[in-house]
Amino acid sequence: MLEIRDLVKVYPGPVTALGGIHLTIPKGMFGLLGPNGAGKTTLMRIVAGMLTPTSGTVTLDGEDLVADPRAVWDRLGYLPQDFGFYPHLTGRQMLVYLLQMKGIHADGGLKKLADALLERVNLSFAAKRRVKDYSGGMRQRLGIAQAVAGDPRLIIADEPTAGLDPEERHRFYRLLAELAEDRTVVLSTHIVEDVAVLCPRFAVIRKGRLLVETTPREARAAIEGAIYEGQAGGAELEALHRVTTVTQAVLVEGRNRVRIHHPSGSPPPGFEPVVPSLEDAYLVLMRGNGAPEALRRPAGAPVGAPS
Repeated sequence: MLEIRDLVKVYPGPVTALGGIHLTIPKGMFGLLGPNGAGKTTLMRIVAGMLTPTSGTVTLDGEDLVADPRAVWDRLGYLPQDFGFYPHLTGRQMLVYLLQMKGIHADGGLKKLADALLERVNLSFAAKRRVKDYSGGMRQRLGIAQAVAGDPRLIIADEPTAGLDPEERHRFYRLLAELAEDRTVVLSTHIVEDVAVLCPRFAVIRKGRLLVETTPREARAAIEGAIYEGQAGGAELEALHRVTTVTQAVLVEGRNRVRIHHPSGSPPPGFEPVVPSLEDAYLVLMRGNGAPEALRRPAGAPVGAPS
């Protein structure tokens, strides 16, 4: 179990990147959702032992990661947002090099282990191909291969699907879901679909503060009956933005198909109630001043507590 208590990180300036994060993350997949610049990468780097917090604690299975990050590195797999590869190396050569850097030892040698890891992430066919010729999804799978070496108890994946095409993204989803069956996987992302597909529980972070910890079902239920969809012209859409929270506006046959959060129960003419999505809930929380209490209460806060 990963436990984060009152975690604060203040950079010179001062700039508060994290303002007291408090989370308990059990085995399985857990999502950390928020916009770019929210503090997610700072949090992931602290958990990975690469950055020292200003205050607070992080423990993995009872061991203090802040006091002695090296003590748990052999149980930690980390896929950072920007993973550097040597493009002239083959996939196998690159993986062997990364295993050496991590201090991994294996019966039969690192080449044998590298081949087994490449097979696990479905890259055996590209073992002899240079990394420069890998697609974005293949590079991410290579990054996961090094992250799972040593059978870590905790895997951190920071924005792992950014830039992937839909087919590669769904292939990567299946791989992450398999890994989460017997360990803790923390998925940090700004992509709502990542959380909707993978995470039975997630937290939303903005400007270094935890807004809510919930489940996709609870988040959707919090705005049930308050999401409407209809068509609107350009001027109508501008007017809607002024009076309500627009969660989506896409062009369909030359007109805007619009989804709005309208909790009063009296939507504009032509708008009909629809089943809310997780993206609706997320955008209501991030944009709207009228977010329901269930979407504003931080993790562990009792009903009625200030958010």
